[in-house]
Amino acid sequence: MGLWIGIAILVIVLLILVTNVRIVPQAHAYILERLGGYKETWSVGLHFKIPILDKVAKRVSLKEQVVDFEPQAVITKDNVTMQIDTVVFFQITDPKQYAYGVESPIAAIENLTATTLRNIIGDLELDETLTSRETINSKMRTSLDIATDPWGIKVNRVELKNIMPPKAIQDAMEKQMKAERERREAILRAEGEKKSTILVAEGEKESVILEAEASKQAAILKAEAEKQKRIKEAEGQAEAIRSVQKATAEGIEFIKAAGADNAVLTIKSLEAFAKAADGRATKIIIPSELQGIAGLTKTITEVAGIDATEQIANAAEIK
Repeated sequence: MGLWIGIAILVIVLLILVTNVRIVPQAHAYILERLGGYKETWSVGLHFKIPILDKVAKRVSLKEQVVDFEPQAVITKDNVTMQIDTVVFFQITDPKQYAYGVESPIAAIENLTATTLRNIIGDLELDETLTSRETINSKMRTSLDIATDPWGIKVNRVELKNIMPPKAIQDAMEKQMKAERERREAILRAEGEKKSTILVAEGEKESVILEAEASKQAAILKAEAEKQKRIKEAEGQAEAIRSVQKATAEGIEFIKAAGADNAVLTIKSLEAFAKAADGRATKIIIPSELQGIAGLTKTITEVAGIDATEQIANAAEIK
């Protein structure tokens, strides 16, 4: 009988010990109270508490938490009522202040968010409210962070999830956006037509310039061709004159080389003189001096254009 009583007492002691052992997980903290008062904050690890005297009053998560609040009715500066719902990202930095600072922290944050949002939106008009999300988020985060600091809460971010104007305002905004899109479309179309017209005009201008340049080049080439033609003709005439002069000079040299004396030259000169007269004169006056006849023969030969080949043949016959 005594053995069983001992075993029962041992089991009870073990149960008491087990139930008073606490293991605090990662990113959590436990608030320990002794006889109803704050004793300490347990961090991660193994902890023991005194039975009956100690009590774990609150288990606190140190992770970042997200709370999505219901839409709140707010009024803008231009008296437009709309619904805005917010999302708050917060984290508990001081478990003791969180446990004893405010009765219901989440409800307190929700009410504080609603009042802060109304104050900020009340200073903005409708258009500013719709286009100033970042400004509103920043102002709300700053205000909430300051207000919740005594509660051991740090507000990291505040986001406006939805902004819902009245139905009539939404319809008016849609019509305004439609008109704005049509206006932009008309402007873009006009700018496109303007650019097209400018490009066409520039193309025509380039075409005219190219045609003028081509005509100019053609005229230059034609003038060059005419110039070259005249140069070639002049060179041909000069070459012909040189050839005639050369043939004449060679004929005279050949006559001299053949040994024709002054008598032969005189006779041939007289024949050339008679041929030059060609019956058109009734008298032929011959100078008495032989040297004068020789000089006259040379002159008549040049005037009559006696062929050098003929002179050479006659000189050979006389010889």
